Amino acid sequence: MNLNGKRVLLTGADGFIGSHLLEALLNEGCKLRAFCFYNSFNTWGWLDSLDPKILNEIEVFTGDIRDPNGVRKAMENIDVVFHLAALIAIPFSYHSPDSYVDTNIKGTLNVLQAARDLNIEKLLVTSTSEVYGTALYVPIDEKHPKQGQSPYSATKIGADHMAESFYRSFNLPVTIVRPFNTFGPRQSARAVIPTIITQLLSGVNEIKLGSLHPTRDLLYVSDTAQGFIEIAKSDLCIGEEVNIATQSEISVGDLAQKLIDQINPKAVIISDDQRLRPEKSEVERLFGGNSKILSLSNWTQKVQLEQGLQKTIEWFSKPENLKLYKSNIYNI
Repeated sequence: MNLNGKRVLLTGADGFIGSHLLEALLNEGCKLRAFCFYNSFNTWGWLDSLDPKILNEIEVFTGDIRDPNGVRKAMENIDVVFHLAALIAIPFSYHSPDSYVDTNIKGTLNVLQAARDLNIEKLLVTSTSEVYGTALYVPIDEKHPKQGQSPYSATKIGADHMAESFYRSFNLPVTIVRPFNTFGPRQSARAVIPTIITQLLSGVNEIKLGSLHPTRDLLYVSDTAQGFIEIAKSDLCIGEEVNIATQSEISVGDLAQKLIDQINPKAVIISDDQRLRPEKSEVERLFGGNSKILSLSNWTQKVQLEQGLQKTIEWFSKPENLKLYKSNIYNI
């Protein structure tokens, strides 16, 4: 599929990955409608930080992914849908799981039903590496068993299976896109890299973290965004689950030390019990396999970890960006 000139709806456009994907889709020549979460402040999340010239090129639709009527309205006269809207924070899902069911499962169902009725040409549903849980083998390929180790991951497993069912039951042209651990500018403070960087930049010498031994497969956000685009372009990906991963891993402790060495070598790491996941909920190892995306699409990783971390530090180091974060509290 050639995306140039396609009418595209992007849900979750106001979020971290969504805002970067929006910019990448504009570079592809898409006619873009951005679905943002309605709020009485009329804020558009990270879209408010973009160049006004970019905002002039898009149509912003404010709504709630949990409402089927608004979702259907947003998807009218659309060719391709990138569905990223979701609740993603794991600690918040421990005490508010109902909201995750409503947003992640029912919200995805709303998109699937509207896509079927409106004859959408292609639909990409966003999954997460958390659906795999702790690796039973590595690299983790798309055939790896699903393990719901948090209410968040359980709802994403449910959403993935709903998407699969619509492909199998109704031949809906859907692909399940599964990014591993994306990082970069604009990421929320509930993620580990912004947590470390913002504490270091605030001047403290004691960096509060949870478990240091789990490993993650870290992918810079521009590579994640390009992964979505290359998957959308490839008709071979229809009906498939596709990882976007670097096929590598680093422990949280080693990652933290890399950032400490670059920002404040005097800093030390201390354990903060409130940041620890319940023992059986912690995903101990994520090491994603990328053979499928490499064979079915033209995607390749372009930004290596060290380069991506430097770009991220540079963005957070700007005072106008750093002031948006509350480094002195545990952000869930």
